[in-house]
Amino acid sequence: MPTASNLLIRKAKQSIFSLHPRNTALDAARIMNEQSIGSVLVMDGANLQGIFTERDMLRRVVVERRDPSEVRLEEVMTSPVACAAPDTTLDELRMVVKNRRIRHLPVVDGQSVIGVISIGDLNIAEAESQEQTIRYLSHYLNVP
Repeated sequence: MPTASNLLIRKAKQSIFSLHPRNTALDAARIMNEQSIGSVLVMDGANLQGIFTERDMLRRVVVERRDPSEVRLEEVMTSPVACAAPDTTLDELRMVVKNRRIRHLPVVDGQSVIGVISIGDLNIAEAESQEQTIRYLSHYLNVP
């Protein structure tokens, strides 16, 4: 069964985008916009403190009419963060994402963040698995 670490290995070169808790929501929005990503990790050195997502921006900044250039991430980030271990299976990852209604899941090995898996990554892995099953079944049914 594929795991979180297998998925991270298969992903193209991945950067982990993070900001310090004292950075602003505007700093996070700029990075998310420039990198076409939906979240940034909020880290103090190597310590994961939270995650800031598009949903956090809408709910905790925009709707509350707070100035993104003034509000600090530590005030509006999601914390504690749901995380996965490298050996978490893709089925378990899907369950966490579904049950917690989240789109981004950091993968942590000990105290170190080694990557982030998004719902899009899970969808791609599922599609590839289904394509493989279809190829196998097609071959099986077409063998004389």
